[in-house]
Amino acid sequence: MTDRATSTPFGTLTRVAGGVPAVVEEVLHDVRQLLPDVAAGASERDRTRSVARDELDRLSAVGAFAVTVPREHGGAQGGAAAAFEVIRLLATTDPNVAQVPQSHFAYLRLLENAGGPAVREELFSAVLAGARVANAQSERAGRTVVDQSTRIRGVDDDLVVDGQKFYCTGSLTADWIAVLARDEDGVERVGFVPVDTPGVTVVDDWTGMGQRTTASGTVTFEGVRIPRSHVVPSAETVTGPFAYGAFAQGLHAAIDTGLARGALAEAAAFVRTSSRPWFEAGVDRAEDDPLLVQRFGELEVDVRAAESALTVAAAAVDAVAAAPGDDAAQEASLQVAAAKVLADRAALTVTSALFELGGTRASDDSLNLHRHWRNARTHTLHDPVRWKLQHLGRWAVAGTPPPRGPQL
Repeated sequence: MTDRATSTPFGTLTRVAGGVPAVVEEVLHDVRQLLPDVAAGASERDRTRSVARDELDRLSAVGAFAVTVPREHGGAQGGAAAAFEVIRLLATTDPNVAQVPQSHFAYLRLLENAGGPAVREELFSAVLAGARVANAQSERAGRTVVDQSTRIRGVDDDLVVDGQKFYCTGSLTADWIAVLARDEDGVERVGFVPVDTPGVTVVDDWTGMGQRTTASGTVTFEGVRIPRSHVVPSAETVTGPFAYGAFAQGLHAAIDTGLARGALAEAAAFVRTSSRPWFEAGVDRAEDDPLLVQRFGELEVDVRAAESALTVAAAAVDAVAAAPGDDAAQEASLQVAAAKVLADRAALTVTSALFELGGTRASDDSLNLHRHWRNARTHTLHDPVRWKLQHLGRWAVAGTPPPRGPQL
């Protein structure tokens, strides 16, 4: 095999037989360089419900959302470790921005496992050029969140999708939409649709109290035609020994882990610059109050535990990608479940303790510090961790393997 050069947003990748382009660390470095700019507007975007369009475009330009593109398509194949870290880093500054690539990375993984050559080549090339993929998965109707009324049917040589989705994270700034639908036999399939396809309508109507700027509009599909090559089955990937659900859930854990770290850092900065010491402490600065220092230490342990668990979980998911199998997939699910529980706890604990640490001044609405708690409380409603604890407990007591699905 000869060398192949591919022009990408982060330079020219030269693919050599048996080699991986050494760009992952460069991408992470560029993401870190952009973090101050992402952070600078986070509070105001929250107040005005403004989507970080410019920031997302800059992140796409440095390859942040292309870091998992497979090697054979000219990508870095960064895997779970790279995807989790990109999202964790972004969440330390604005978890809204961090949530946009969650579905993007998850559906790229589905495409990698189940997509045919034509759709893989088109989508991965588009992502390398800066394109983003949003989800159209959840529906308001149905008894549970997994019920699907959106339908896909054959018409002439194409397939046609009709239905309505909401919570479509990233849809307001996406180039492609991944829509989940049932075919005429009741089988779930995912169609990859350019957002400007006739019949696709995206509405900016997300009104959650937190995660206000995740670009999570409602998407309606009315007679949307999709080439058969761009519709892929999902069941085999989701239920097979590929850790697909673990990968998707790990991305959510990365959001909460980064959110906790960012909120703790802002709490510390507020204490150093704005808090007054409690009179009984007998100190001149709030940061010298031993009880306050103790509480910060406890919270630091919570955040470090979540960060460590996320690293272990990413390694477990990547081990499955390298060698799919039942035992490896089970371990990945358990590790991600533990990481998600720890991330959930850290995010909620830190964002609530922020006010305890900062004192009454921290509650001033003009500071908008409560956005951290609102973001944590809203995002941690995804895929409740009480079920992660059930699966971990059943494995601990009886060795029962966790179920396979989009949530584990």
